[in-house]
Amino acid sequence: MSQHAPTASETSSTETRVARAPAPAGGAGIAGWMKRHWIPIAAHGAVLVAWQLWVVLGEVPAYVMPSPVATFASLWESYDWVNNTMVTAGEILTGYAISVVFGVGVALLCSWSRILDQAVMPLMISLNMIPKVALGPLFIVWFSYGFTPNVLIVFAISVLPILLTTARGLREVEPDLLDLVRALKGSRWQIFTKIQLPGALPYIFSGMKVATVLAVAGAIVGEFIASDSGLGYLMLQVQVTLDTAAMFMAVLLITMIGVVLYGLVQLLEYVTVSRDSRVSHA
Repeated sequence: MSQHAPTASETSSTETRVARAPAPAGGAGIAGWMKRHWIPIAAHGAVLVAWQLWVVLGEVPAYVMPSPVATFASLWESYDWVNNTMVTAGEILTGYAISVVFGVGVALLCSWSRILDQAVMPLMISLNMIPKVALGPLFIVWFSYGFTPNVLIVFAISVLPILLTTARGLREVEPDLLDLVRALKGSRWQIFTKIQLPGALPYIFSGMKVATVLAVAGAIVGEFIASDSGLGYLMLQVQVTLDTAAMFMAVLLITMIGVVLYGLVQLLEYVTVSRDSRVSHA
C-alpha cells in the first residue's frame, strides 16, 4: 500500500497551523497564579516564619522587635489605618503620575529640539541634585502642611529616572528609519506614535519601575516633614509611645503600596511591550 507524500502546499498549511497553535496555558484562576508564583510566595512566607521564630525563641523584647503576630494585631488598635493608608497611597500615586507625564513629555520635546535638549536636560539634572529633604521646609512655607507639598516631594524625587530613560529610548531610534518616515511626509505625531514610542517603551518602563521605589520614599519623607496625616506621620506619633508593632505595621503597609504600584507598572508593561513583541513576531 503506497503512502501519499505530502505536497508543498499541505506541508506549508501544516506548519502554519503548528505555528499558530496557542501555547499551553500555565493554568487559570488562583491555582494557575499560585503555580507560577509559588517561589516568591514561599520566600516571603519563610521570612515571616523566621521572624516569628527569632522573636519567640530569642525572647526579644516587644519594644525592640515585635513578632509578626503582634504586628498584624496592631491593625485592630485605634490608629485610623484606613484613612492614613489612603492618604499615603494618594500622595504616591498622584506624584508618580505627574512625574510620568512630565518626564515623558519633556523627553519628547527635547528629542524634537537640540537647543531645548541642551538647555533643559542639564538644568533638570542640576535641580535634581538638590537634597529633597532640604526642599521640605520651603514647601511648607509655600504650600503649608498637607497633601500638596508631599505630592511635590514625590514628584521631585521620582521624575529624573523617567526623564533620563525616556530620553535615551527616544534617541535609540534608527536615524535612517526617521529619515524614511519624514521623506514619506509623516508628521511629528506619527513619528512619535509609530516609531519613537514603541521603540522607547522598554526604556520608559525601566525608568518607571525605578521611580516606584523613589515615589514611596518621597511620600514618607514628605510626611515626616510636612504632614498631619498618613503612614509616615503615624510612625512619628507611635514612636513617642514606643509602639513598635504599630511602626512595623506602618512600614508593611507602605511596602504593600509600593509593591502594588510596581505590579501595576509591570502589568502595563506586559500588556503593551509584550503584546507589541508578539505582534512583531507573528
